[in-house]
Amino acid sequence: MASFKELLPNEIIKEFERLEKNHINIFGEMTRAGAEVVYQNVKKNMKKSFKSIKSLEKGLFISKSQITKDKDSIQTWVGFDGYDGKPTKKYPKGAPIPLKAQAREYGTSSGEAKKPFFRTSFKKSEIEEAMLKKQDEYIKGD
Repeated sequence: MASFKELLPNEIIKEFERLEKNHINIFGEMTRAGAEVVYQNVKKNMKKSFKSIKSLEKGLFISKSQITKDKDSIQTWVGFDGYDGKPTKKYPKGAPIPLKAQAREYGTSSGEAKKPFFRTSFKKSEIEEAMLKKQDEYIKGD
């Protein structure tokens, strides 16, 4: 019976070991690159949905990349946080910025029409392109 034996060059083996050792950082930076695309799209779309975006812009953030609790994936969040406006009896710290964003995104029961700006910011092709570009930096060593 015929047999075949192939040896990989040491450089390729070392490259695989380097990638395996740094995979958490690599995937974290890839998800961050995708989140930055979403962040820019949200900022652009907010201008279409709001008259003034100054208060919302200060609450928009990108989280740190982190491993999920089940250690199954790495995630990076884009969202709103903080308070804005004058304190009221109902909101002693001011109106929550996420509440303002949600009211515009989904509308309100008091009649404000919905004007989606957040959901429309997730463009799969743009996110994948940014993530693959970041991946190529590591694999090709650019």
